[in-house]
Amino acid sequence: MKRKIAIAIISLVLVILYSGCVNTTEDSMENESLNTDSYQDTKDDTVDEDSTESEVNSDNSLTDIVDTVDSSKDEPSVEGDSSTNTTTSMKDDYLKKLNKMEEDDRNEEAKSTVVELEEQETERYTKWDKELNEIYKLLEEQLSKEQMDSLREEQRDWITSRDETAKEASLKYEGGSTESLEYVATQASLTRERCYELVASYME
Repeated sequence: MKRKIAIAIISLVLVILYSGCVNTTEDSMENESLNTDSYQDTKDDTVDEDSTESEVNSDNSLTDIVDTVDSSKDEPSVEGDSSTNTTTSMKDDYLKKLNKMEEDDRNEEAKSTVVELEEQETERYTKWDKELNEIYKLLEEQLSKEQMDSLREEQRDWITSRDETAKEASLKYEGGSTESLEYVATQASLTRERCYELVASYME
């Protein structure tokens, strides 16, 4: 009888011990699972932070590149000789000036009588002839001696040709009231054209 009781007690102790071991194993597995999940979450957070930081750095790099490009656009070009740029600017300024003078001629109200028209054309011729002389003086400063000698000879020939052309145009109205009007009007138009020609061909 005592032996049976002892065996029963031993069996009960073994069952209790076994149950404790199983619970301990399950708790250990649960803790290990929790630790693994926690590590995975921490790893994911780290990856997200690294990814975000990488994107920010990438955006900053692109911003720096764009700023560098924009900055280089704003920098003035050093290529070319400054004296050439100044000369080109002078040529452009003169062409604008000539355009403005021609526009003023077109917008000027025409006179009503032949005498008034002739006076108007004489003023127009005087204006363009004065401008032609100013351009010629500037070219004397810019051109070499050889170029200027050639231009001087060319200019003399042009003056002769201009006056002959004006005379020929006026002969169409020979004896009429508009003969002298046609002469000075032709002189004015040819002188205007010569101003453009000198600036375009010789002013660099």
